[in-house]
Amino acid sequence: MSAPQHRGLMPLYCADQVREIDRRTIANERDGFALMQRAAGTAWRWLRARWPSAKSLTVFCGGGNNGGDGHVLAALAAREGWQVQRLSLTPRSRLHGDALRAALLADEACVEWREWRKGVAIEGEVIVDALLGTGFSGDLRILYADAITAINDSSRPVLAIDIPSGISGDDGSERGLSVKADMTVTFIADKLGLHTGRGAARVGELVLDSLGVDALTHTDIRPTAWRLEKALLKAALPPRERDIHKGDLGFVGVLGGAPGMGGASLLAAEACARVGAGRVMLVTAPEHVTASLMRCPEVMAKGVSAATQVGDLLDRLNVLAVGPGLGQGSWGQSLFQVALETAVPLVVDADALNLLASRFRSTRRDDWVLTPHPGEAARLLDTSAAEVEADRPAAARALQELYGGVVVLKGSGTLICGPDGLALCPFGNPGMASGGMGDALCGIIAGLLAQGLELEMAARAGVLVHAMAGDMAAQKGGERGLLASDLASCARVLVNPTMDEENVAATRR
Repeated sequence: MSAPQHRGLMPLYCADQVREIDRRTIANERDGFALMQRAAGTAWRWLRARWPSAKSLTVFCGGGNNGGDGHVLAALAAREGWQVQRLSLTPRSRLHGDALRAALLADEACVEWREWRKGVAIEGEVIVDALLGTGFSGDLRILYADAITAINDSSRPVLAIDIPSGISGDDGSERGLSVKADMTVTFIADKLGLHTGRGAARVGELVLDSLGVDALTHTDIRPTAWRLEKALLKAALPPRERDIHKGDLGFVGVLGGAPGMGGASLLAAEACARVGAGRVMLVTAPEHVTASLMRCPEVMAKGVSAATQVGDLLDRLNVLAVGPGLGQGSWGQSLFQVALETAVPLVVDADALNLLASRFRSTRRDDWVLTPHPGEAARLLDTSAAEVEADRPAAARALQELYGGVVVLKGSGTLICGPDGLALCPFGNPGMASGGMGDALCGIIAGLLAQGLELEMAARAGVLVHAMAGDMAAQKGGERGLLASDLASCARVLVNPTMDEENVAATRR
């Protein structure tokens, strides 16, 4: 993976990479226990800040260094007068190295040792999950599964050390069962699995403390992905020149809206216009033209009954978005065939992806953005949605390798995979689990692509704008009942990142 070319990208690593950076740090400092003490001290400070009125604690400790962090935290809490219940899932006789030193430190602080078994009552007001850490792989042993169930059933707040137990640090998948944390304090470097898939739903509030280690100085350990930050938008979307005109800002076609499915293509077209495309033309079934003009008169609406009517309309375009409401019948199939024959960059979504999977699987292009959700990704890969979700990064990479261009794998922790590697969007909220959201994203990416952003940057910035617009809209009225059409005005604010805070606040109101 190449180094980031723009501001607004933060490195993400897989578990093996972080362990190697950790190993090198310990080798340089010649004291792994000191690093463990720093980690535990950091977690303890965040715990006190998050739950300032608490005075008792239950710490679940595994057998490795993650458990060692828990033993040290238990000692720190006891020394400050907290009531501490220490529950170990590993017999003392099996502890060694720094984990054993940590357990002895807790002994010295007079923290009672108790081996956990199913049915043991949890006494603390706050629970610390120090069971498994990022080194966990494979299946949960029954004892650990029972402990995780007890933690989740306790209704007590939970702080996870480094990663919620049961979550893969590499891909965010859940190994059958995982701790649901209210806060996760992770160390050394950020992990991809904390931000996507099930991991994104289990971490709660995420805090990263490098413990004084700069992972990027290890130039031979290249990040496995990059996390998108808000600053990316300023880099990607500078202020416009005063003498710019609409012809400089691209002409986008949106092809979709089969009979009875006109709303999806209109959502895409409106979103495209709202993020600043110079001109937008909606090519749809004739019966949708009137409603389209009433909804958004700035979008040109052309009704077509057959693919033979489309060719001349597409000749002047800079970008074509195809798929929202396209359908998979003869009308949609013939129009998608025409779209594939055009020479302009494509954004391919919804039914166009299903047609690609079923009838045009051998097609590969370097100038398109594919935007599948897990079900569509599964059809494109000839697998199941469960398999896609079991390793989202691998699925995104496989799609990009098979179909070319840039792939946007939607979902919790949306992934963008292109020639420059993997990027992840940490924004978005559960309210965006509603119809039409993908159509809006399709239009946003197409609109940014038309304005001159190169393919991968248009996809990254588009995903970022879409997710942050969803968050902004949810702040106004809550997550439940959030509609895709609520995002357009928020997206307009976000594609103008140089607006001062006063203007942004006024727009939000």
